[in-house]
Amino acid sequence: MKVSKDVETRIKKLREAIDHYRYLYHVENRQEISDEALDSLKDELSKLEQQYPELITPDSPTQRVEGKPLKEFKKVAHKVQQWSFNDAFTEEDIQDFDTRVKRFLQLGHPMPKFGTPGSKFSPTYTCELKIDGLKIVLEYEKGLLKTAVTRGDGKVGEDVTANIKTIESVPLRLKKDIDVIVEGEVWMSKKNFEKLNKEQTKKQEKIFANPRNVAAGTLRQLDPRIVAERKLDCFVYDIAKLETGVPSNQFDELKLLQELGFKVNKNFKHCKNIDEVISFWKEWGKKKEKQDYWIDGVVVKVNERNLQESLGYTGKAPRFGIAFKFPAEQVTTIVEDIVLQVGRTGVLTPVAHLRPVSVAGSVVSRATLHNEDEIKRLDVRIGDTVILQKAGDVIPQVVSVLKEMRTGDEKVFKYPKKVEACGGDGSIEKIPGQVAYRCVNKNSYEQQKRKFYHFVSKKAYDIDGLGPSIIDVLLEENLVSSYDDIFSLKKGDLLSLPRFAEKSVNNLLEAIEKAREIELARFLVGLSIDQVGEETTIDLAKHFGSLEKIQKASLEELESVYGIGDVVAKSVYEWFRDEQNRELLERLLGQVKIKNVGGRTAHKKKLEGKKFVLTGTMEGMSRDEAKEKIRSLGGDISSAVSKAVDYVVAGENPGSKYDKAVELGVKILNEQDFVKLISNL
Repeated sequence: MKVSKDVETRIKKLREAIDHYRYLYHVENRQEISDEALDSLKDELSKLEQQYPELITPDSPTQRVEGKPLKEFKKVAHKVQQWSFNDAFTEEDIQDFDTRVKRFLQLGHPMPKFGTPGSKFSPTYTCELKIDGLKIVLEYEKGLLKTAVTRGDGKVGEDVTANIKTIESVPLRLKKDIDVIVEGEVWMSKKNFEKLNKEQTKKQEKIFANPRNVAAGTLRQLDPRIVAERKLDCFVYDIAKLETGVPSNQFDELKLLQELGFKVNKNFKHCKNIDEVISFWKEWGKKKEKQDYWIDGVVVKVNERNLQESLGYTGKAPRFGIAFKFPAEQVTTIVEDIVLQVGRTGVLTPVAHLRPVSVAGSVVSRATLHNEDEIKRLDVRIGDTVILQKAGDVIPQVVSVLKEMRTGDEKVFKYPKKVEACGGDGSIEKIPGQVAYRCVNKNSYEQQKRKFYHFVSKKAYDIDGLGPSIIDVLLEENLVSSYDDIFSLKKGDLLSLPRFAEKSVNNLLEAIEKAREIELARFLVGLSIDQVGEETTIDLAKHFGSLEKIQKASLEELESVYGIGDVVAKSVYEWFRDEQNRELLERLLGQVKIKNVGGRTAHKKKLEGKKFVLTGTMEGMSRDEAKEKIRSLGGDISSAVSKAVDYVVAGENPGSKYDKAVELGVKILNEQDFVKLISNL
């Protein structure tokens, strides 16, 4: 098969980029992109080379183990070569691994008497948590620690024995006087990582990005006292060499390591088949954030030692094991197009259409670029290779552009003069005083659709079962043209629609009926008033207490509301004085009942005066549920971290708001702390 020039160029660019970032990390101890992003580049290169094996070269990153060691410490040759595992990212990948293992063993070897008996082609597996730290190789002679060496390039590492001795979980003497070489992972706890960053902030020094960097940097400190202060930890997980012979299976090997006095992560499991492996991986994908150490996947090894030996190694990795990574939070992909999307208020948002890629457990093919300024800041172009992340609010976000991957064929995006989805003649205009553009026509079909989507969403009327696809059908069939029409829908109207059965119609009508009584703030959210978001509607509801008072409020009264500026106040004032909007309100109020909040309460609530910022994903409750709880106790929500904020509640993948809180010294609560706070009030 003839290889296209584009494929050759892509492979060349991938190799250059991977070599560049690998050199920075392994030689200069610097990291410019995340491990997940680098893994994504390596995975793409590996798959392309599998597809076009004639393009594989001896110097490709896929044909080597790791980079060169640093020069600050004495170099030591490993007595047992150190390998790295290949990666699996999906269930399909791990099933392919299982198939490869069984195919390689097709000549057959008798299964050892361990676990559930299987055929000679059906190995069992041991699963261990993959700790996100720095690999270390420890050698003991007669039970005494002799040397501790970093992995380096797999053949030569650095002697960091003096530093390793400061880690109290590493035994200086084993419980048996034997000669053994073991492998482990050095890591820093989340608690100590947070403490270290607070100390860095006080000293006005650089904040550390992640614990792996801290572990690597700490082990390369020339002064062991600094290492001791940082309180590193270490799990040992493998025996590389043992004078009396290694146990016959991986599970018993881990037990032996525990017996010798090593700290072994207790969360390992013997699995009878690959389905049990997948179940273990899924289980720990949900539980990993509860541990005091970072976990980035599960290491899967053929359990039986004789089968491990039969499988052996490729040029760079063992055939009997694989690293089953958790869904990445950062990956690389390609911007295939940039398209302007019309919002419910007519504002145009540039959206990157991406080559589909799996990130944080779901396939992503779209990411917002926010506005023209953001496109210029990123310098993102059609055809660019970009780093994509999904953190905090789990909204896909383009983090940066890998400009070294450019071929010269990329296209700069320019705003057009007309957008068909705007309706009318499609004209667009720049909003005065803002970086955003909007449709000149304020009533296009696309805008109306999105307003209806917003009206029935969780933040407004929360009508269960009335999603975008059903709204589209109702609009197309002319069953609704105004919000109040939703509450006039009859059973016969819905039963006439395709794919609507009696049960689903009854459920939908029940949900609509339930939505007839609504809080004032949610009622305001549903109106899609320009410039007015969820927090603003809450401020208005708390200040005025009723819709009637908001309708009658003067511009000056609206401007006096805490948290509302001149632009928002003017937008609210003008919306309620528009004749069409007045008619809409009259019709809507004929269908729904507003639960007025009654103005400011005379009794002080437990969190009154306290301001919260929420960041990251919480396991026990949604972010909206947490916000409602805070507000019910009198607290306020802020979208930005400042010195005026009392608490930052940090869930999983907190992002930059967490870093800002550390920098400013704002009190940080994890999910458990937050639940404890609101439970004790």
